[in-house]
Order: sequence, then C-alpha cells, then structure tokens
Amino acid sequence: MPDFTVATRASALARAQTGWVRDRLADLLGIEVAELLVTSEGDVSDAALTSFGGQGVFVARVREAVLDGRADVAVHSMKDLPTLPHPGTAIAAVPTREDVRDFLVTTRGGLDDLPSGASVGTGSPRRVAYLRRRRPDLRVVAIRGNVDTRVARVKDGDLDAVVVATAGLIRLGLTPPGAPLAVDDMLPAVGQGALAVEMRADDARMPRVRGLDDAGTRAEVIAERALLAGLRAGCSAPVGATATATDDRLDLRAAVLSLDGSQMYECTTNGPLSDAEGVGRRAADLLIGQGADQLLGEM
Repeated sequence: MPDFTVATRASALARAQTGWVRDRLADLLGIEVAELLVTSEGDVSDAALTSFGGQGVFVARVREAVLDGRADVAVHSMKDLPTLPHPGTAIAAVPTREDVRDFLVTTRGGLDDLPSGASVGTGSPRRVAYLRRRRPDLRVVAIRGNVDTRVARVKDGDLDAVVVATAGLIRLGLTPPGAPLAVDDMLPAVGQGALAVEMRADDARMPRVRGLDDAGTRAEVIAERALLAGLRAGCSAPVGATATATDDRLDLRAAVLSLDGSQMYECTTNGPLSDAEGVGRRAADLLIGQGADQLLGEM
C-alpha cells in the first residue's frame, strides 16, 4: 500500500506535471507515492471557461480529494488556482518554475508573418486581447481542449495558428512548429509555468514536503497573485504579469487590457524578495490609479 497519494486531473498535461512532483516526492521522502485521477468540472464541460466565472474550475474537485482524505496532496497549475486562500488547505510547495512565455504554434513564421485574416485559436481572454491589440486583422477563434488537441488543429490545417503555454509543451515533450512569444509582445498569465502543491493545513508532513519549494518561484508567484487579488480579477481576466526574482530582489511587470485590445494599462514595480506581496499590491494600486479597475468592471 502506498505511503502517499497525489490527486490530479486526468489530462495528459496534468498527469505529466503530477508525475514530476510524484517522482521528486518519492525521492525526497523515501516513500512510495500513488496517483489518484480526478475529473474536474472544467474537464466535463465544453463551455467557455469565462462562463464559469474563472474561479477554480480545474481545481475544486481535485482539492476535495485532499480535504476528504482520498489523497494527501493535490497538484495544480498555479494559473488555475484562485487567489483567495481556501479554508483547510495550504500551498505546501511551489517547485521551480518552467518557461513562463506563451508559444505561437504555426508553420507560417512569427506573429508578424501571419497573413491578414489568418485564423488563430485560443480560449484565453488575455491572449485574445493581446492578439487583437498587436494584429487586429487576424481572425481569433475560440477553442478549448487539451494541449495536444489544440496543436493538432494547426497540423491538420484547421487553424493557421494556436497560442498555448510554452511550459505545457515542454512538460509533454511536444515540439510543434513555431516559437515562444516574447514577454514584450504578450505578458504571460499570473502563475503561468508554475505548479502548486496543496495539502491539508493540519498535515504534520507539510514541512517535509516543503523540500520541493523554490524560494524564488514562490516569491514570483506571491507577487503576481497579490496583483490579481488587488485588482479583484479572476484567473481568466485579461491580465498579464511576470515577476522575476534575482538574488534578493523582485521585479514585476503587469498589464490590464480591454477584451478588444484597444486599451491597455501597464506598470512595473520592484522590491525585496521578502516583500513579494507588497510588490504585487503596489502594482495593482498603480494600475487602478490608471483606471484598470473600471476597465475590468466593464467586462
């Protein structure tokens, strides 16, 4: 019988992420670690993610497995995790982050090389807003599905391009045509490329699991999530952010866009690594001072 059980969604990407965590937990703790597959609300519905309100659609049922004792740990994509703390659980570890950038899957070169009217698939309001701002002549198509399914729509000729997270491609070992988009062209989602290892708050084993934690990544994620919380925005809002930890310093870039990309508010903040939440909150205040809260309130 396994000593530890890790809950995750059943998608290929979720299982790849969880397998990475499971292997390191086994090495760290010297125990056998099993996997529990959970079907989330977002997995069983074809509706646009914005119809769920953007709050924990891929998280709730996986978390329930930890709270009801079926699992000891849940592994989430950090960008799917609501910013409000959940009673009874805590983020035990934030492992080293993968590449934060978005990736343009296409056989037609870069974003500037796509012909006018080319079809670009994405299900993210943030990506839609950036695409419409940078290339209003493109035809943006709403899509959902697993990463490999979305990539296949380009290979099959159904779409000229799709935008996905670079981290997902790396974790799945996929090497589609195309290239990452520079953060100057498209700021990533809050928490993109990072994982959250969640446990029951009263689990005495949490200090041992914290051995998976990367201090720099945790600080980056705290700042980005504090920004999102300060804006009172959900996971699916058109908000881009990337924090970078260097030694004991933290730099944060952030932006809020209108859905059509015609308006954008930007800011940068920085501070000590120990004040990651303050760095994020100050960024939110700067954006609100520019009018970002009104922009978000209109959505």
